[in-house]
Amino acid sequence: MNRTVPVIAIDGPTASGKGTVASRVADSLGWHFLDSGSIYRLVALQALRSEAPFDDTERLVDIANRLDVRFDGEEVVLDGADVKDLLRQEEVGNGASKLAALPAVRAALLDRQKGFRRGPGLVADGRDMGSVVFPDSILKIFLTASVEARAERRYKQLIDKGLSANLERLVLDLRERDERDTNRAVAPLKPSADAVLLDTTALSADQAVIFVLEHARERLLESRSANSVSSESSDKS
Repeated sequence: MNRTVPVIAIDGPTASGKGTVASRVADSLGWHFLDSGSIYRLVALQALRSEAPFDDTERLVDIANRLDVRFDGEEVVLDGADVKDLLRQEEVGNGASKLAALPAVRAALLDRQKGFRRGPGLVADGRDMGSVVFPDSILKIFLTASVEARAERRYKQLIDKGLSANLERLVLDLRERDERDTNRAVAPLKPSADAVLLDTTALSADQAVIFVLEHARERLLESRSANSVSSESSDKS
């Protein structure tokens, strides 16, 4: 992992808009993109396919170590097939939240996530990108939104994809998931002390992207200025 490669970490709860914002910011900057939640969902999907219980740590770690996955544009390719739409199913999302609370599973996936750090830069979204995976990120954003707003977004996503959904059930699922993610023993969902908070409840995706890009470009300028000063000091010495 090259620590000189800049990272923008965008964290937040489910359906806060972090995936959409992160991918669009990455496109705007011409950087790589990591959807860390998809990696956990992939393990959950494979667990469901193999009927592995979500409390069987040994089997889940084995599944995590054996994942044959690649991100190809908008496609998430698992074992040679695009499973992007399958990852949005609530059963898969709930399973991902449960296995993400297991330290051994998180450890198995940590190096895989760090491997996405490649030049010219990386935009990573998840729940612990800024606090655990990339603590040296040049910018850390923590997105929030009301449970109701997030449930409506998820409902629309599922309906648009032709999948069944129940809004009341989604509200309950999100509350349960928030509780589990916030109170887990390892890497709980919470903003880093140096994260910039952004409530997206009343914001459009465009507004959130503009907010992040403005902060990103500011941090990049600061970083380049600092590196320039450091180089000049080294030359003089």
